[in-house]
Amino acid sequence: MALLQTGETISDFTLLDQDGNGHSLAELSQKLILLYFYPKAMTPGCTTQACLIRDTQTEISKRGLTVIGISCDAPARLKKFQEKEQLNFMLLSDPDHSVCSYFGVWGKKKMAGREYEGIHRSSFLIRDGRILASFPKISPKTHLTEIFTWMDSNL
Repeated sequence: MALLQTGETISDFTLLDQDGNGHSLAELSQKLILLYFYPKAMTPGCTTQACLIRDTQTEISKRGLTVIGISCDAPARLKKFQEKEQLNFMLLSDPDHSVCSYFGVWGKKKMAGREYEGIHRSSFLIRDGRILASFPKISPKTHLTEIFTWMDSNL
């Protein structure tokens, strides 16, 4: 797993959102994007992280961030997650984990002695198709604090 690093240019990609509509990174390229990868919708850690983002939307907007979450879940599961938790940001589906692999967040994981392939919870700040910062192995509870602290020091 080789995580994309600060300064790297990102190749465009298109994924389906929770409503089944395609979105490309290029269409959002002029915005400051917080692209976060999470393992699975409707699991405890992913719900904690998503609800924190939902509840911090005023501060996120004030900072000019557009939040996009990516998992390998199907659009129908993402829709259910969005509706159940009243999420106010876009969720994208990467069922073949091609975008996750490209960003370097797909790889071996271990849980309860079992080894499997999956998404390593990570985030990227992106503007104009370039990575401003990468945040590997983030905590669902401190995710936004880490992002905001970096932004306060660097933007």
